[in-house]
Amino acid sequence: MLQDRYGNTLSTQSTAARDAYVDGVDRFLAADAGVEDAFAAAILEDPQFALAHVSLARNRQMLGQTGAAKEALATAKNTHANDREAAQINALGLLIEGKAVAGQKAIRKHLLDHPRDVMAVQPCVGVFGLIGFSGLAGREAECLAFTTALAPHYGDDWWFLAQHAFAQLEIGQTGPAEVSIERALSSNPRNANGAHIRAHLYYENGETDAGLAYLTDWIKDYDKRGLMHCHISWHVALWALGKGDIEAMWRVVDADVAPDGAWGPAINVMTDMAAILYRAELAGVEVAPERWTRISDFASQFFPNTGLAFVDVHAAIAHAMAGNSEAVAKIITQAKGPAGEVVSVLSEGFAAIAGQNWQAAVNHFSMAMSHHARIGGSRAQRDLIEYALVGALLKQGRSDEATRMLAMRRPVAMSAGAVAGL
Repeated sequence: MLQDRYGNTLSTQSTAARDAYVDGVDRFLAADAGVEDAFAAAILEDPQFALAHVSLARNRQMLGQTGAAKEALATAKNTHANDREAAQINALGLLIEGKAVAGQKAIRKHLLDHPRDVMAVQPCVGVFGLIGFSGLAGREAECLAFTTALAPHYGDDWWFLAQHAFAQLEIGQTGPAEVSIERALSSNPRNANGAHIRAHLYYENGETDAGLAYLTDWIKDYDKRGLMHCHISWHVALWALGKGDIEAMWRVVDADVAPDGAWGPAINVMTDMAAILYRAELAGVEVAPERWTRISDFASQFFPNTGLAFVDVHAAIAHAMAGNSEAVAKIITQAKGPAGEVVSVLSEGFAAIAGQNWQAAVNHFSMAMSHHARIGGSRAQRDLIEYALVGALLKQGRSDEATRMLAMRRPVAMSAGAVAGL
């Protein structure tokens, strides 16, 4: 019987379908372009190949194509599948149908018997995964516990090592993370997820020059249709800002991060654009009002309702800085989910900044300092919150307090000039 790259038995009898499916999975795990085409090729070779259909559905979900994802899922449920495949279809199907809690439970149960079912593992890892976006306290430790438990089953697999490195990095284990990510990249240096995680290691080590040089070179050969293109470009823009090369920052932002230039899921476009604009403001760069208006409108269009904490906080930033007080108030009052109260507090903080009410901003951000990890995202992304508090303190002339706070919380990752006046 045919197997995938992880030794899992497949229901298809077509070698061509198997090969196209394996190619699609590798492209998916590497955040490479051509994922849809690979799974479509597998389906063309074997229209009854269940995993090709559900993997196509999962890829579309990652791209924010909810309707198309559900169509592919419906087809997957009506094709022949072995027991393992049926369990994977059930678990991923729950996610695609918006039942994240039930989906995660189904995945964890499934992995007890099939720990190398990589397409079932993938939704749980990373700062945007089911654990990362759970809204629960301790989610960083849980991410590491999850990958640590699976590590014996994956050996030197390039995808898993990169994800394990990210989990190590987010909990502060930079030394072990460097070992893991270098092992991953030695096997597949063109893995976009791996390159992204290597960038985070540079960031956490405060290595701006090395990080910028690495990513600037790496992204040259990365297809813009790759899932991570927008976000990797955000890292490049952020480092350009850190070096004071504002012209380069805007060039990257306009070409690959802004709504009118980026390619990728709306979640990346909105959160990355709001973040880079605010980080620029903090660094003392003048941001044209129309840029804030554009990303505020984008947030209203693609994320009109609350429910995903990381998205809601960035939408609140965009609305606050654009002067859309009604939209900010909606997020503050209607924030929901496990981290809803954190969203409300942070949104009030950004509303206070927009109104130049610096003491209110300090009060709100201070309330969230011990648990803002609950909103999801990486430590690098949540530095925006840390720096927002620093900026509010500086506006009040409390520079000693601002310096002391960063010395305790982000002594290495803090880059020179990240907050003007520090």
